[in-house]
Amino acid sequence: MATFILLSSLTDEGAQTIKTEPERIRAVNQELERMGVHVVSQWAVLGPYDFVNVVEAPDTLTVARVSAVLASRGSVRILTLPAIPIDEFIAGLLLQHGDR
Repeated sequence: MATFILLSSLTDEGAQTIKTEPERIRAVNQELERMGVHVVSQWAVLGPYDFVNVVEAPDTLTVARVSAVLASRGSVRILTLPAIPIDEFIAGLLLQHGDR
């Protein structure tokens, strides 16, 4: 499974929805599970984003599809970032360094 970071900003519509139905947040997490994306961790944050989610998906296409489906509802804008485990990142750097 690949890991991704989802940075989410609510639209006015999305903010109104969670104000009146805060449990909608967990319902969306369950939808993600049904679409093949597992929510590993989730935080509400202050600043330019409203939520930070760490998710696992079988591939980039799956998480891209989920991001597009959620964004198409008009309640949230999502920035999706692939996350590379630090050990894999360092190993890749060492391989590159060894190629010199």
